[in-house]
Amino acid sequence: MPVLHNRVSNEELKARMLAETEPRTTVSFYKYFTIDDPKAFRDRLYVQFEQRKVFGRIYIATEGINAQISVPNNQFDSFKEALFSAHPALDQVRLNIALEDDGKSFWVLRMKVRARIVADGIDDPTFNPAKVGQYLKAEQVNAMAEDPNTVFVDMRNHYEYEVGHFKNALEIPSDTFRDQLPMAVDMLNDARDKNIVMYCTGGIRCEKASAYMLHHGFENVYHVEGGIIEYARQAKAKGLPLKFIGKNFVFDERMGERISDEVIAHCHQCGASCDTHTNCRNEGCHLLFIQCPNCAATYEGCCSRVCQDEMKLPLEEQRARRSGRENGMKIFNKSKGLLTSSLRIPLPETKGNTE
Repeated sequence: MPVLHNRVSNEELKARMLAETEPRTTVSFYKYFTIDDPKAFRDRLYVQFEQRKVFGRIYIATEGINAQISVPNNQFDSFKEALFSAHPALDQVRLNIALEDDGKSFWVLRMKVRARIVADGIDDPTFNPAKVGQYLKAEQVNAMAEDPNTVFVDMRNHYEYEVGHFKNALEIPSDTFRDQLPMAVDMLNDARDKNIVMYCTGGIRCEKASAYMLHHGFENVYHVEGGIIEYARQAKAKGLPLKFIGKNFVFDERMGERISDEVIAHCHQCGASCDTHTNCRNEGCHLLFIQCPNCAATYEGCCSRVCQDEMKLPLEEQRARRSGRENGMKIFNKSKGLLTSSLRIPLPETKGNTE
């Protein structure tokens, strides 16, 4: 019987990936459709992808699939064949190819069954996630961006919005998608007569958000097809002006893809112009924050002097200090409140229809 999970350490797997000579392509995809037996579907797909040395993160639920992966170039056609034939709903599913990519984004295949492919907190049996807003291609996005009767709504988190967004987009100030959904309804209640354009990184969150807005009585609801990734690809291929400014945050080792030349964020420690995210090097923190090269050298990759000092303590003392609080390699702290309290600096306030 094949092994359906990884048994090798992360350190060894990462070393193997870095030693590869075959180029890789980073790609993301998602699809909302009904999977009767997610566990059986997961196991079949795991075998197919593992044979093709696919790395990355894949979530499977009764409502569909959500994936961010890297594929060896010499296996790409075979990967597509395996994916497209895995279920009729996946035949010719749209693949979002990374814009800036060295293929070193993942080093292991992790495929998990979850209750939702995106945690939405929706507990309403009358909600229909298949009834979604109208897709917009790049040309239509640009036309909407010039329409004063249109509101762009960013369905991503604060750390994503901070480094890049569509011009004049509304930020929904929450750390989680499940909290953003009802907040978006409340914040847009006075804009029911306007065109509502929702967007996110690759399309999965804004597609469900568009269904949620329709469910709550909004009528003119749209979402950017394929999210920022596909919009940028289409716009650049067709020579269209970019209405997205800055960097697109991505959930892999790169932590961002450059969309436009503008740097709209600032170092969280000194305020210099910067949009490079990092995680605090202190194993007991791992706070996600923006750090310029000068501060990275000054603080040795840490978010504060406290973490810098703690990182230099003997391992036993570090572990003792971390006892009773979240720590370890699984931490990826992204809370805006935690960011503010840890760095003790004012962060940009929530933006509504401002650049």
